[in-house]
Amino acid sequence: MTPDKQILESALLVVQWQRGDKAAFEEIVRLWEPSLFYYLRRLAPSEADAAEWLQETWLKVFKALRSLRDPQALPAFLYRTARNAAISHLRRGEFFESNHEAASAEPCEPGDPLAVLESADQAHHALEKLPLLQREVLTLFFLRELTLEQMAVLLGVPLGTVKSRLHYAKQAMAKILSSGESHDR
Repeated sequence: MTPDKQILESALLVVQWQRGDKAAFEEIVRLWEPSLFYYLRRLAPSEADAAEWLQETWLKVFKALRSLRDPQALPAFLYRTARNAAISHLRRGEFFESNHEAASAEPCEPGDPLAVLESADQAHHALEKLPLLQREVLTLFFLRELTLEQMAVLLGVPLGTVKSRLHYAKQAMAKILSSGESHDR
């Protein structure tokens, strides 16, 4: 589904929910849960933490959705709510120890179908090594395809700050990937 179509469908569902259609919230969850979980997983130390934070996010959204004034602002509202849940837990240190399995040390041959997976695996491991603010902007920009302006609104920071964080995050990611540090687990 294209981002514009997803936003329009979401806006319609918000209006339906605000008018009392209980099934509309379930559709909003179905539409947005994979994206929100993916986003939270990039911030959380473990999958279990991301799942817990996602449940907390949906509870907060459920309570606040009736008062959302601009239905087309749902994506930013969802990501901001998820981000706030994550930051709240990270500040309190309420998360489980993360047990990551070491990445495969076997190199892939060029043209090997597993090479693409290995490359993606390396990128995800490198992403985990970045500081939270850098990991967050890379996830929002490349993996969630938000614009710089949308990211500034979501993060509650000036556009220049988003640009700066993204610049330094790209540099840090390139350094980690080029040094092979992404597999030092």
